[in-house]
Amino acid sequence: MTARPLIVVGDGGHGRVVREVMRASGSHRLLAVVDDRYTEAGERDGVYYGPLLLLRTLLADRADAEWIVAVGDNAARRALVERIGMGEERCASLVHPAACIAPGVPVGPGAVVMPGAVANPGARIGAHAIVNSGAVVEHDAELGPFAHLSPNAALAGGTVADEGAHIGIGASVIPGVRIGRWSVLGAGAAAIRDVPDGVVAAGVPARTIRRLAELPPPYAPQPAGGGR
Repeated sequence: MTARPLIVVGDGGHGRVVREVMRASGSHRLLAVVDDRYTEAGERDGVYYGPLLLLRTLLADRADAEWIVAVGDNAARRALVERIGMGEERCASLVHPAACIAPGVPVGPGAVVMPGAVANPGARIGAHAIVNSGAVVEHDAELGPFAHLSPNAALAGGTVADEGAHIGIGASVIPGVRIGRWSVLGAGAAAIRDVPDGVVAAGVPARTIRRLAELPPPYAPQPAGGGR
């Protein structure tokens, strides 16, 4: 397999982890790291560094290059994807070789699956989602676009973590339960009933403790070749 050049958007802690998943998988090689903390473009050890504007230049110059947004915060990740404003046909997904993904499980564009994670038959991992280290997506469970399953968290069979949901470290969702759009299930919590959209829930069993600000509209990816 020929490693494809990859442009990683984001140079924080999560970005470094994503680059390690890339290295371990062997599916890609690092072409560039783009982040607006860099005010000018430059090159170091064969890798380009620069602001977000560098992404379009590199994609135009390298027809084989792909990109991925490597930012842990769900809302910030969506904002960057929408700012980039391109179709997802050149958006990479990354799976660590130490993850266990059942055959046929879809891993959406921009999604990252960390070491020790498990996705069993019938599971679905949405676009730009994160399945973090040691997390479990059981049979027929769905992790929506821009959702984040934190380390050692678990979605039991037939559950849904909807768009932008964040399931905290060590939290669990029992079979058939839905975590609503952009809701947060706190660390160590146990969801035994549905959690509505746009709330923070915590505890065992989990209960709503506050509501979040107005939610964004449902995600609509740019069409192939799209851009602003």
